[in-house]
Amino acid sequence: MILDGRMNVWQFSVRTCFGHVIWLGVLGVFLNVSACAGLSQPSSHFEVGQLFDLRQGGVTSIETLTQDLLNVDVVYIGEEHYNPSHIQIATQILEMLRNRGHHPALAMEMLSWDGQAALNQWVVGALADDQFVHVSHWEENWGGQYENYQPLVTLARAHRFPLYALNPPRPLVRKIATMGLEAGLADPAMQSWNLPHNISLDDPDYQNVIYEQIVQCHTNLPQHVYQRIYEASIFRDAGMAKIIVDYLESKPESKGPLVSYTGGGHIQYNIPIPQRVQTRTARTVEQITIYLMALDPAREEDIYEAMHNHVADYLWLTPLGPDGPQPRCG
Repeated sequence: MILDGRMNVWQFSVRTCFGHVIWLGVLGVFLNVSACAGLSQPSSHFEVGQLFDLRQGGVTSIETLTQDLLNVDVVYIGEEHYNPSHIQIATQILEMLRNRGHHPALAMEMLSWDGQAALNQWVVGALADDQFVHVSHWEENWGGQYENYQPLVTLARAHRFPLYALNPPRPLVRKIATMGLEAGLADPAMQSWNLPHNISLDDPDYQNVIYEQIVQCHTNLPQHVYQRIYEASIFRDAGMAKIIVDYLESKPESKGPLVSYTGGGHIQYNIPIPQRVQTRTARTVEQITIYLMALDPAREEDIYEAMHNHVADYLWLTPLGPDGPQPRCG
């Protein structure tokens, strides 16, 4: 739903709650009257720095968020790529946890499994700065400016936070994109990574969220190409979920939480990675998702949509990055 830009957050919430039930977008989420308790106070516009608790429906404080973070196993931070303020928020969250006696781990989409040995060396100080990019395979697997993310990996080393690579190596993703999921998983190149072989394509929630976005962002492609992109997307999210589950099942009780830092698309609606983490382990995993969104006054309807479709547990509005508004299909 695209709203009149003059409508504020409180007005939208009240109007929605007058109905007994309302259909909310692609996820088929239903909102009833009882869900409208605790709505935000009237606000004439959005502002940089606002933090919304989408579970409660109102503006909240960093202090309240911090208390939530102290009681979870995984903190998911979803960024818009290459926005410096999003890196700053991630470092702030790691420092908040540390200052309250926790020893978090950091896992990053920008780092790939074939660089994990280098990450282990980096954290203990056995690797020089000028070696990190090469031996972590940064250029081959991510390719963006390392300096954009350097504050995070530097912080991990300064405090000896365990640092984990979330992303499957790019050659593996390409195999799925060209061969399909079933054939790709059977390829000998996959065998050394101890991948789950029961990655299912039958995932209606995931399909409703991801497939439509793939079609919207890549127009006029053959149907089989859309399907392969979709299967590669499933493979990446399942692979990243595997790293998180492996950490949870092996970590000492005194350590954690794990702070996962990925693009926002990997945590939206608590589905792509968070839902897979929960379904791949027998234990109950306490998780929180924080969706970082740059405030573009010309696209406030995107914020309304994110809020009222419950894009995450928290929505944090930030300044635009140095390149201005991010493309809808980045």
